[in-house]
Amino acid sequence: MAKKFQKSPWSSAGPVYVAAAAFVGGILVFPATASGIFVAGLTSFCGWAISKMFWPKKLVDAIEDTTAKQQQQETQEVKQEEKKPDIDPDIKKRPRTGDKAIDALLDEEEKAISEMRRLDKAIEDEKVSAQIVHLEDVTTKIVNFIVENPQKKSQVRKFFNYYLPTTLKLLNAYDRMDETGISGMNIDGTKGKVEEMMDTSLAAFDKQLDALYADDALDISAEIKVMEGMLAQEGLKDDAISGLKL
Repeated sequence: MAKKFQKSPWSSAGPVYVAAAAFVGGILVFPATASGIFVAGLTSFCGWAISKMFWPKKLVDAIEDTTAKQQQQETQEVKQEEKKPDIDPDIKKRPRTGDKAIDALLDEEEKAISEMRRLDKAIEDEKVSAQIVHLEDVTTKIVNFIVENPQKKSQVRKFFNYYLPTTLKLLNAYDRMDETGISGMNIDGTKGKVEEMMDTSLAAFDKQLDALYADDALDISAEIKVMEGMLAQEGLKDDAISGLKL
């Protein structure tokens, strides 16, 4: 335990009061002329300077308990660790790429899939369980694509920043209501809405994955057209060969 002393911010108030009293007294004693005011001011200054030298300075104990502070810091660190979601040990950790955005995406993928698997184990409903498995599959495929095509990472920013976390939030709400083990209008109604929303979300996630392949699809279509044209010119395409026979 370390103890140190600090000056009280009020230790200099006394001399100020003395200076003010000296000034007022000077005004009362000396004539209200310029010289009288000057003398009163000089008296005030002298009173302040002298009292400043002899005025007792108050000291305030500032006890700093370093042990308590250290314990508090350790407690905060423990709480922060508790907030971090546990990663399923069965999830194979992907090698990092060195790209901060891609590596952050890989971190989010691991956390999300770990949460999906926890929810899959906790929720008994077969339909919801199948939806969670589908969600994990499409999430993995999207990440695989972005790792291989990092230039398209901006296309999935909203997916990982909003759609995926919101879907997991809805599944957690479903899990909490399912744990009650009871049936009721509010519980059953909410669970039904989550199931319907999962169908909508999964359809959207499938479209997200499909959209990532749009450029590849165009390139392949172009290649096919070029190849068909060359085959036709060489008389190697079926319709061209049929025309020659006629």
